[in-house]
Amino acid sequence: METSRIAVAGASGLIGSALVRSLTADGHEMVRLVRRTPRAKDEVEWDPERQYVDAAGLVGCDAVVNLAGAGIGDHRWTDEYKRKIRDSRLLGTAALAEAVASLDRPPRVFLNGSAMGIYGDTGERAVDESAPPAIGFLPSLCVEWEEAAAPAEEAGVRTVFARTGLVVAAKGGAWGRLFPLFKAGLGGRMGNGRQYWSYIALHDHVAALRFLIDSESLSGPFNLTAPEPLTNREITAAMGRALHRPAVFAVPAPVLRIVLGEMAQEVLGSQRVVPARLLESGFTFALPGIEEAIRAVR
Repeated sequence: METSRIAVAGASGLIGSALVRSLTADGHEMVRLVRRTPRAKDEVEWDPERQYVDAAGLVGCDAVVNLAGAGIGDHRWTDEYKRKIRDSRLLGTAALAEAVASLDRPPRVFLNGSAMGIYGDTGERAVDESAPPAIGFLPSLCVEWEEAAAPAEEAGVRTVFARTGLVVAAKGGAWGRLFPLFKAGLGGRMGNGRQYWSYIALHDHVAALRFLIDSESLSGPFNLTAPEPLTNREITAAMGRALHRPAVFAVPAPVLRIVLGEMAQEVLGSQRVVPARLLESGFTFALPGIEEAIRAVR
């Protein structure tokens, strides 16, 4: 990719900060959207709740990337927090899409976050991007999340949706909670362990985002997951091997439901999601296996 000016919302998050580091290292000019008065020349103010974006700060951007949103696993899913999860994604996406559409020279691409949660519980059935949305809180949220980008699409901007899996990283996200447990020798399968977890190494996730930004012919949804999802039992065993710790402490499903509430369904549910479109487009995974993904960040 030639040197570009790229705006990122959610630049302080797990994936956003890694993406900004990667692009900056290659000499790209970054614009970070912040929810306060800008304090640096690379910052642009926005307020997702008020659907405000300082669109002047996006002038000259070749790409706008939206990775903002309240953490899915950061809190118990009360009705109030579910509203926060939803609003932080829908309002922010709509505001950015409208800002992008308003520019005299819009960016070449609007890359918007999404999640594999759109497919719901797939059991042992492998699904790719052609699978329809399921029914439930997360699937409905993902559908609305992607629909909120319509203003950018209608303005003729190439729009891409990154349907993210479980990102393997030492800090942040679901894996950031698992690492301390396993390092302490307290890790193990969750529920019966037969549910599929579709993971992706943070390195590969960032590389896939950059691939999608750079590939002029690609638009629509892309699953950002490793090629071969594994069961929870296989993944937790791999965690034990990679960290040289026992992985014998199984957490029964009823306990997870008590501790996590409604969110336990996402931990116990099975999502066997494959990145068909990424592979068909020629993307190559550097860390496709779970043990190599874990060792890269342990």
